Amino acid sequence: MPAHGLPRVALWRWRRNPLRRRTDRIQGWIGLAVLLVVLSVAPAAACLAGDAAHRHYAAIAQLQSLTRQYTTAVLVHDAPRHPEPGSAEEKKTRYEATVRFTGPDGRPRTARTEVRPGLPAGSGVPVWVGPDGHLTDPPLTAVQVRGRSKGWAVIAVLTVGVTGAVINAVAGLVLRRRNLAAWEAAWAETAPRWTSRS
Repeated sequence: MPAHGLPRVALWRWRRNPLRRRTDRIQGWIGLAVLLVVLSVAPAAACLAGDAAHRHYAAIAQLQSLTRQYTTAVLVHDAPRHPEPGSAEEKKTRYEATVRFTGPDGRPRTARTEVRPGLPAGSGVPVWVGPDGHLTDPPLTAVQVRGRSKGWAVIAVLTVGVTGAVINAVAGLVLRRRNLAAWEAAWAETAPRWTSRS
């Protein structure tokens, strides 16, 4: 379709023509109103959701940094060797192995964690220990907090957009049913004249 024909097709609900129904005009205005509301609400929703998520995850990160302890565990047994020593794959590969460390209560503990391949027994392995004495992930970083906050902002924008699309679709469905009911009533009135014998 030529580019100059697109605006005429997109705006057909507002153009005068003998086939345009009142419900077509109403549906056009509903669609425009929904679009304007979505465009105005989406940025505010993104800001509110992103800000709330940032405060939430920043508080979690602060709590984690206060309650989690960074320590060095000792490898109990030799870690398995990678089949391709020195390869790029070896640098990314981690094997699960048993390590020994001291918990926050001062008692020695053992646990399983991922280590680099080929480490000999007795090697130091950096780990994070939670307040319960179990190994855990490191506290959330500022980059992770920002990333999760942005994710929630995107989800808020998508939610507003999907809600607008659903409202527009429901309005279209209601108007379509109204059109069908009007056509059925008009046909019930016209049909006897078409089908009766003269």
